[in-house]
Amino acid sequence: MSALLAIDLGTESARVAVYSADGAELGLSQSGYPTSFPHPGWAEQNPEDWWHAVVTATRAALTEAGSPPVAGVAVATTASTVAVLDAAGRPLRPALLWMDSRASAESALTATLDHPVLRYAGGSDAVEWLVPKAMWLARHQPEVYRAAGHIVEAVDYLVWRLTGEWTGSRMNAVCKWNYDPRGAGLPDDLYAELGVPDLRDKLPSRIVPVGDPVAPVQPSARDELGLTGGAVVGAGGIDAHLSLLAVGGARTGRVSVVCGTSTAFVTEIDEPVFPPTVWGPYPDALNTGRWLVEGGQVTSGSVLTWAGEQLLGRPRAELPALIKEAAALPPGAHGLMVLDYFMGNRTPLRDPRLRGAVLGLTLGSRPEEVYRAAVEGVAYGTRQVLDSFVEGGVPVEEVFVSGGIRHNPLWLRTTADVLGRPLLLVSESNLTLRACAVAAANAAGRATSLTEAAAGFAPRVTVIEPDSSHRAAFEQGYADYRAATDATREIAHRLSAPDRHAG
Repeated sequence: MSALLAIDLGTESARVAVYSADGAELGLSQSGYPTSFPHPGWAEQNPEDWWHAVVTATRAALTEAGSPPVAGVAVATTASTVAVLDAAGRPLRPALLWMDSRASAESALTATLDHPVLRYAGGSDAVEWLVPKAMWLARHQPEVYRAAGHIVEAVDYLVWRLTGEWTGSRMNAVCKWNYDPRGAGLPDDLYAELGVPDLRDKLPSRIVPVGDPVAPVQPSARDELGLTGGAVVGAGGIDAHLSLLAVGGARTGRVSVVCGTSTAFVTEIDEPVFPPTVWGPYPDALNTGRWLVEGGQVTSGSVLTWAGEQLLGRPRAELPALIKEAAALPPGAHGLMVLDYFMGNRTPLRDPRLRGAVLGLTLGSRPEEVYRAAVEGVAYGTRQVLDSFVEGGVPVEEVFVSGGIRHNPLWLRTTADVLGRPLLLVSESNLTLRACAVAAANAAGRATSLTEAAAGFAPRVTVIEPDSSHRAAFEQGYADYRAATDATREIAHRLSAPDRHAG
């Protein structure tokens, strides 16, 4: 029986899994790559490192699975991680990672325009998205922009390496390029107003819905990856957004919260709402006829990594002991407040120039107190996003959580307590890979629709109930978090001003 190949290009590594037709995981592997941070707020990677990592991880996963023939392949990546390539697909400069916030001025410019398609983006393009990043290139590195034959998402680059076709996922196009699937498509008039009138020529010209077939894997890629079978590549998309396919489907009120280096919140609704505190609603981004709503924390797990490994100097192997010490402390009793805006805020504040802070330090502050405060600060940021959904008319009935949070019991427990609602913890380690298997199954003709394919890949969950005895402490902590955000905003904006940094 032929298998399905799922590829997830994350912030630090490429993860690859092989699945059977009934959703059983047969093989799993990953391979990492470096990130450079040349200036504050910048983050870059080499696209060729992505492909080398995919090849390494795919070969290992296939070997573990017994090298079955592969019927379908799908790819998910971070977004917008933007590769800038010449006409032959060679990198002209390092790729701008999703968390790169250098294009804050360009993002702010989009908020001054009154273009109808911006209504689907909450009124403006976020600093992370492809269009502001392309604007930044055109303004600050015009020779590179002019030479670019392709300015594409990481997922587009990998699909090209797999198939030889420059094809865009409709999900990425709608969510990150201001593509209007129910109107004019790519908005050339908006691009012109933003100073990139030729951007269309650098984007993939073919846009494919999630789960639809793109093309067979080309012979050169088959050889590199060690593939056998008639593998067809299906359109994938944005890692966290696809996770709705792996929680049993995108029922209204069902929110998938993927907690890793960052935290992404995605849900689908039947009728659009337009609050300025969310990203979207995006028409037809995942399922045709429905509207995708997105929220996010730019930094969450990365804040905890920074607190434990960088600030407190604990090796990764010693972090479980630190987490245990922090978990023994009463909630909010440490007198500290951590703001989680280390790379700005996605939603609901939509402010890339906010910055992180640790408030209340004394000479007696202990490492476990600082770490506990960091966990609580990240959880307050999660509540801020979900509160904005409800206040904006987006229903929140079931909250599925997945990702790195499942390995940190303090983060998981604190999130449930701060939210004051049960969490459905997904047992699988990587929902994105499972979602890619759903898309691959659909592209390979193993299901009649994404909905049918998703139902066959529904995960097992564990319910994490909140502790009501912590409610008062966390209500006060959340109020202090919101007040501290307001109090430090002006200072954060001055500290993050572009003219403070070279480049």
